[in-house]
Amino acid sequence: MTGDLSIAVTAEPSAEERHAVGRGLGAHNRAAYGKLSREERWILARDAAGAVQGGARCELAWDWVYVDWLWVAEAWRRQGLGSRLLAAAEALAREQGCRGVHLNTWSFQAPDFYRKQGYAEVGRVEDMPPGAVRYWFAKRFQGPLPPDRNPGGMP
Repeated sequence: MTGDLSIAVTAEPSAEERHAVGRGLGAHNRAAYGKLSREERWILARDAAGAVQGGARCELAWDWVYVDWLWVAEAWRRQGLGSRLLAAAEALAREQGCRGVHLNTWSFQAPDFYRKQGYAEVGRVEDMPPGAVRYWFAKRFQGPLPPDRNPGGMP
């Protein structure tokens, strides 16, 4: 295909423009790995009064659990609640037959906590934000999935 294209940066694309990009990317991904099934789960820790004192927002997709958020209220920190929440996310992953759990954190948050929980660093970006490091971690439970659960042939 030949021809000129214009490139523009915008803070407010139209709904149709957003959908065009999303549809295009979705079609490409489906062709490579099949339909993406994405499910959200929340793990909540409540005190005796029912107030949320910690929690994790997780996403199940492509046979992995992604821990998007993990938070513990200040008064409950250093008492094992973070470990319990992370263990619940890992239990969810195992119950769903997932390969493992992955997540990201910053140097000013909890990289050493995740290392102590058996997570391996799989990536990092220095100075994101300036003066800090953004880390990506993963914990794998099992090897490759059988072909019927692995349409893209990922290891």
